[in-house]
Amino acid sequence: MMTTSTRAVATAFACLMLVSSAFAQTAAPAAKTDTKAPVVHTAASLECSKQADAKGLHGKERKKFRSECKKAAAEKK
Repeated sequence: MMTTSTRAVATAFACLMLVSSAFAQTAAPAAKTDTKAPVVHTAASLECSKQADAKGLHGKERKKFRSECKKAAAEKK
């Protein structure tokens, strides 16, 4: 059986662990003032993305298709 003092110590320890994790989550790094410029996509890149969407490509296949598509578009110009 646990005595009252043992329960009090166990409760205090549990509270200490919960409070310390709460403080760790609220401590935020300094806010960034620099914002990144939005990425501007070329017409060829957007068209290649549309074609990849139409084909239902995802992952490595999509990346490979878009790369080849953009190279082909660059060669046409």
